Amino acid sequence: MEYNKRPESMERITTPALAEAFIEEQVKEVRAQVGDKKVLLALSGGVDSSVVAALLIKAIGKQLVCVHVNHGLMRKGESEQVIEIFKNGLDANLIYIDATDRFLNKLVGVADPETKRKIIGGEFVRVFEEEARKLEGLSFLAQGTIYPDIIESKGVKAHHNVGGLPDDIHFEGLVEPVKFLYKDEVRVVGKALGLPANMVDRQPFPGPGLGVRCTGAITRDRLHALRESDAILREEFDKAGLTDKIWQFFTVVPDFRSTGVRDGKRVFDWPVIIRAVNTVDAMSATVPELDWAVLKKITDRILSEVQGVCRVLYDLSPKAPATIEWE
Repeated sequence: MEYNKRPESMERITTPALAEAFIEEQVKEVRAQVGDKKVLLALSGGVDSSVVAALLIKAIGKQLVCVHVNHGLMRKGESEQVIEIFKNGLDANLIYIDATDRFLNKLVGVADPETKRKIIGGEFVRVFEEEARKLEGLSFLAQGTIYPDIIESKGVKAHHNVGGLPDDIHFEGLVEPVKFLYKDEVRVVGKALGLPANMVDRQPFPGPGLGVRCTGAITRDRLHALRESDAILREEFDKAGLTDKIWQFFTVVPDFRSTGVRDGKRVFDWPVIIRAVNTVDAMSATVPELDWAVLKKITDRILSEVQGVCRVLYDLSPKAPATIEWE
């Protein structure tokens, strides 16, 4: 599928009034595209898919079927939170699929970042296709593609939300109502749709999940270290009042080890890298200066609570030349 450039006449969505106008326009377009047919949405619980879900519910109601796939690459407690917010809070038509083993088995020994993305993205499509076969009348696949995804897919890295459907899939087409919006615009639209602040202001989370933060070939033990260290980082940032001040933060566990000492004995364990950035539109990003006491507390907790880790580092690289994610 060819993506056009964002229309030059399209005004930046910065106010509730502009967001309402955008919503009204998209509701009409979605209804015209979908008609009385059903739409399948990959609902990760991140900002983009959540806003798309709310927009499609407004446009087509129960014609939307939301599917949350736990691919084993979610943050700690994330799937449980998605179920609580959407199924119990928003009364969404939500199907939960635990495909952890399926995804991780496919990724065994795969180290190339682009190959990992393609496997994860492709497997997502297969899961939805299988679900479509179980449920009658699912004709369209909705995606939370946003404009930076499209831009970065041109020569930088692949996004699972970009590129259309493979030839062997049987959906009639894609529904992508926010594909020309930047991240900050998506948040404004989400608030205009009435989504709660803790959902709209959630940090962006890549489609491949922790798969692009567990660099190189993914192993279950290193993935566990990544998930636990990330949970510690988020907990300590909450305590320090940094969650609302920093646009995105997470940990990375690379696929190499370094020498350390534990209980008087030599160990050969992984490093954990802390990544924190501030940005408006995700096209460029700066690195905040964190309080030393906060960094020390996070370091102490990770080194004492996360098995197989002997170093903690802070990534000082801005975007560009670095990207926000490591892979």
